[in-house]
Amino acid sequence: MSDFASVPMKFVGPIRIGSEIISGEIEVPLATYETPLWPSVNRGARVSMHTDKGIQCALIDDRMTRSILLEASDASDAVRILQEIEKDDSDLISVAKSTSRFVKLIDIHSQVAGNLIFLRLAFKTGDAAGHNMCTKAAEAIMNHLLERFSSLKYESISGNYCSDKKATAVNGILGRGKYVVSEIIISDKICRRFLKTTPERLVQLNVRKNLIGTLLAGGIRSANAHAANMLLGFYIATGQDAANIVEGSQAITFAEVRNGDLYFSVTLPNLIVGTIGNGKGLDFVQENLNKMGLIDEQEAGINAQKLAIICSATVLCGELSLLAAQTNPGELMDAHQKFERNSE
Repeated sequence: MSDFASVPMKFVGPIRIGSEIISGEIEVPLATYETPLWPSVNRGARVSMHTDKGIQCALIDDRMTRSILLEASDASDAVRILQEIEKDDSDLISVAKSTSRFVKLIDIHSQVAGNLIFLRLAFKTGDAAGHNMCTKAAEAIMNHLLERFSSLKYESISGNYCSDKKATAVNGILGRGKYVVSEIIISDKICRRFLKTTPERLVQLNVRKNLIGTLLAGGIRSANAHAANMLLGFYIATGQDAANIVEGSQAITFAEVRNGDLYFSVTLPNLIVGTIGNGKGLDFVQENLNKMGLIDEQEAGINAQKLAIICSATVLCGELSLLAAQTNPGELMDAHQKFERNSE
């Protein structure tokens, strides 16, 4: 019996990417059973190569979180303890730093429910996605608080206010992972030539499908066509914890017509990716990261940010291509028949 589950993988692109952190024409690996995804993302990549600047990406934020759950004697006690923490958190910063030279406590948020304290701790974690690093630091902070405040009792190392692998609003509001915006401007001519649609038609569909349709469905901070498809393929190919597509796919796809051209963007507030740590030691993962130029030790500390930018650009390519296909009757099913069902 094999120790591995084999998932078909191909490189797509190159994708033309521009940002302050990484720029160039980059081929991207995607591992998926949904074979139409490769030509679809490839079409978006091809569009990026026929624009002046390609896909422009901006990194907005970078953090990882863990929330600890503590029990105070009552609500007043909980408020008193939080006020003490807010006065001076330097000891918590030191405690976190003692657990790893790569971790840094950067923010604390709290919620009180009854006599329960939910403390959301945000950290910088270098090139690691940071799950274990944050948990270790959070546990040390929790133990420190239990010693400092005798009325506190342990409840859980995780109180779900993190919020890990769940569709919630808090991650988008307070941040968890890499927050990246990717955007592109496509001329009417290129839009018609490669996407077989017009800027006006694509913008209309984005409003009616991604915005209104998701609103009617009760989506949580999410308005996109299929961001999860590209995230899953990218995450598996680069050794990520694939369950993080739950919060990662809470993406917002936006489009508008600008002077006859198509402005198209994808906002991904919760990309949880890393270039070191669990899963990254596999041979195929190392090969893929190396091909994208993301294992250079001289770039330690920003390799994971580069990876997030490449991931975001890949999601944009897939969003653009699928929305374009859905503006044309029959195109989506024809593609699946051709690539997935052997024209049956």
